[in-house]
Amino acid sequence: MPGGRITDEDIQKVRDASDIVAVFSERVPVKQRGRDFWCCCPFHNEKSPSCKIDPALQLWHCFGCGEGGDVFAFIMKAEDLSFPEAVHRLAERAHIDIVEVGGKPAAPASKKARLKDICKATAEFYHLQLMRLKSPEASAAREYLSGRDLGGKVPRDWNLGFAPGRGVLTRHLSSKGFKADEMVEANVCSRDSQGKLRDRFYNRIMFPINDVAGDCIAFGGRVVGKGEPKYLNSQETPLFHKSQVLYGLDKAKVAMASSGVAIVCEGYTDVIALHEGGVRNAVATLGTALTMRHIRILGRHAQKKIVYLFDGDAAGQKAADRALEFIDSSMTPEAGKTRIELCAVTLPDNLDPAEYMASHSAAELEELIEHAQPLLKYGIDRRLAAHDLSSAEGRSAALASALSVLAPIKDSLLAKDYAIQIAGRTRAREEDVLEALSKLAPPVRYGEASAEEAAAQAPVPAQGPARRALSKTELNRLRLERELLSVLAQNPLIALAHADSLAQTKWHDPLHSAIASSILDTLMSDPAANAAAIVSNAAAVDGRAGRVLTAGGSSTETASPEEVARFLAEELAIGDAEDAIEELRCQLANESLKGTEEYDFLFQATTALQKELLEKRLAHKPVAHEGRL
Repeated sequence: MPGGRITDEDIQKVRDASDIVAVFSERVPVKQRGRDFWCCCPFHNEKSPSCKIDPALQLWHCFGCGEGGDVFAFIMKAEDLSFPEAVHRLAERAHIDIVEVGGKPAAPASKKARLKDICKATAEFYHLQLMRLKSPEASAAREYLSGRDLGGKVPRDWNLGFAPGRGVLTRHLSSKGFKADEMVEANVCSRDSQGKLRDRFYNRIMFPINDVAGDCIAFGGRVVGKGEPKYLNSQETPLFHKSQVLYGLDKAKVAMASSGVAIVCEGYTDVIALHEGGVRNAVATLGTALTMRHIRILGRHAQKKIVYLFDGDAAGQKAADRALEFIDSSMTPEAGKTRIELCAVTLPDNLDPAEYMASHSAAELEELIEHAQPLLKYGIDRRLAAHDLSSAEGRSAALASALSVLAPIKDSLLAKDYAIQIAGRTRAREEDVLEALSKLAPPVRYGEASAEEAAAQAPVPAQGPARRALSKTELNRLRLERELLSVLAQNPLIALAHADSLAQTKWHDPLHSAIASSILDTLMSDPAANAAAIVSNAAAVDGRAGRVLTAGGSSTETASPEEVARFLAEELAIGDAEDAIEELRCQLANESLKGTEEYDFLFQATTALQKELLEKRLAHKPVAHEGRL
């Protein structure tokens, strides 16, 4: 993704061109009720619609899971995108070209659409070759798939194909009007040393690689028979970045959202075998180790945990050892809400996922997944099991090997806890093991994908003490704050009239304070800003803002927005006055102030506030607002 800034004008242009009802309708069935539209939320499993789409405000909110926002927030959540990426995605959809300020120009939307067209045409061509081509190589491809229980409807459901090579694809795409340079940029063709155009894939079973929306953006090919490399993926293109793509995510994301669990395995056939066997929350990396970007993508769909599923053979165990290199501070309790629960499972009897599913049920695999071990424990147990703990030499080697797993998180409480467990299992003194832990050098990791990923992997400061439970009064205060912010964000003209309330209210939640400041900033810079722009700007300050600002209106309102906003603002002002009076009373209780000028001043201030509070209460009139007020 380009590194420049998208102008406010381009953002607004894309927002205006992206009707939120139409965008939702492309992904889930939508039905109209009155002036609003409703659907089953695509982000959690539900049987009755609880997600409301407001076409007038161009906002949405799910009253089941709490997600909400504008059209950009929906695309960010649905397709695992950052805000700039979501803008570009919708720009492509609307065929709007965006010029970024201060960075490398983005590939025009029309160009990316053209490359996707090439990938789509290529996938269709390969699929036709697999299903109909009469040649020894194509027959061998079909026999291989059938032997792996990937015949029948599987090639159709997964759009599998066969690449005959010999320039057949090049000629086919040329006949459809695609240019040579476009085919090369999409990486379905390449040029030889003489500059002649040729097919990139030859005599391979083809696995189309889709983005999270289900559009083909690249390919993986398995050689038929003998040959190297056994698997060959597309190279990086303007559409395809392997460190950001997971095979099968477009099909797995719904099951991940409903189960809260993501399963990561090694290859295409593993993913297909799991899905066909009824385990539909599985994905695979594309020839790379799992990256922090992958983890963040999966974390948006799987809220509970991410499970590595390793083959039981030697290759699978080697992959398990590589996975240990991914351990970092994001797995510790100190990471707080950003903590990632990474777990691991090794399949029994040296089986790979396809073999396991051929002889076991989905319920049996889900049982293994349910009892997956934390990756740290899994790694430590593997290291200890590799040595003879009955001998002093074996215990010493086991201690050093297991302790090294903790090097990336050596300063965390979790590492110290595991170190003590290692000491017990190797019959070592705890203080000696803790000292050895403190002296470990953190591993040097090369090839980090970007500064963004490096920042994401940086240690997270330790959280403060656990927050106390809030009283009913405090919870009600926070509810009123959310209600007011929601009403004002969805009614910009009313928000302008309540600018003083936004600025003067003593917000009890820092998030609410940040949202109020964002609404004010938006309206001061553009008094004509619409609701979608207000929500979008607030979400850019804090990603949780969309939930707050779209949460109002779950029940029928018989009062006008003006009346509701007035009522809420008055309620909060009364609360602020009560808080101020209580604070003054606490100060007046100080015996050392009695008889001083300061005491007289505080007493007069308290009296004035009490009179002001009485006037506020007398003027305060309830409104008919069902369910919430």
